[in-house]
Amino acid sequence: MPATLAVVVAVIVLSPLFLPGSQALHLVNLILIWSIFAIGYDLVFGMAGMLSFGHAALFGTGAYALTLLTTRLGWDYLPALGAAGLVGGAMALLFSFFAMRVAGLFFALLTLALAQLVYILASSKLRDLTGGVDGLSGVPRPDLFGVDFFDDGNYYFFLLGMFLLAVAVAGILRISPFGQALRAIKANEVRAGQIGFNVGHLRKAAFIVSGIYAGVSGALLASLMFYVSPQMLHWTTSGDVVIMVLLGGMGTLLGPVLGVTLFEVLREWLSTATTHWYGILGLVFILCTIFLPQGLAGLVPQLRQLVARKGRR
Repeated sequence: MPATLAVVVAVIVLSPLFLPGSQALHLVNLILIWSIFAIGYDLVFGMAGMLSFGHAALFGTGAYALTLLTTRLGWDYLPALGAAGLVGGAMALLFSFFAMRVAGLFFALLTLALAQLVYILASSKLRDLTGGVDGLSGVPRPDLFGVDFFDDGNYYFFLLGMFLLAVAVAGILRISPFGQALRAIKANEVRAGQIGFNVGHLRKAAFIVSGIYAGVSGALLASLMFYVSPQMLHWTTSGDVVIMVLLGGMGTLLGPVLGVTLFEVLREWLSTATTHWYGILGLVFILCTIFLPQGLAGLVPQLRQLVARKGRR
């Protein structure tokens, strides 16, 4: 799997050389940002076994945090980006006080309800702060070393650095005792508690780390679009990241990246072909769920076995 992940990362790094044009570069930038979001989400969904429909709130509040700190309070970009991650983590902590009291389907529904509450507040009750349904424009990009990051080509390298950092941190977490404990909890929560793991604290920690990933990725997307709106807080954003992780393969580091890539490429292609693109994308998701229950990442071992068999002949 590490070798396969390295190949995927290499393809992403080199893709701007083979996909000239601003539209293709914009697509690659979207893939990098959503991959950070999906990798963080999989820490909760794939590692800890918690289905959350509330990550849109963590994603969107990170975007609003960066926007308000830079445009209204005059913060520099990097401190504001770090604060956006902390805001996402703080929102996750707030959600955990309520949602961690239940499990399973009730956890999913409660996180959905909390996220929709945040969406309503941002779109109506807090319109003086958030701009309401019109959103806020003029979201800045980094101003570092004299590089013009308002150019999408330069901003791509900044996003690539953030993506590689996100992959490295997630990889370390997965092989750490923390990651192994999360896998144990997902496999058998009762037995994990019996051998001494504090299930509640570990799940809460995973949710907070995932919130930091969501906050940072939301802030990066706002910078890419120069704009933030309550749509980033809507439940459909949570649904998209769930689909991405399932398409790629939950519980793996490679899977979310593959799922995001397939989702974004299909969205870009289908949206230009038909107005019913979301329905077709849903059909693709259903077929992948039926015939690829382990996601695209599950194909990697099968392909390796196939290559090994041909090598023996």
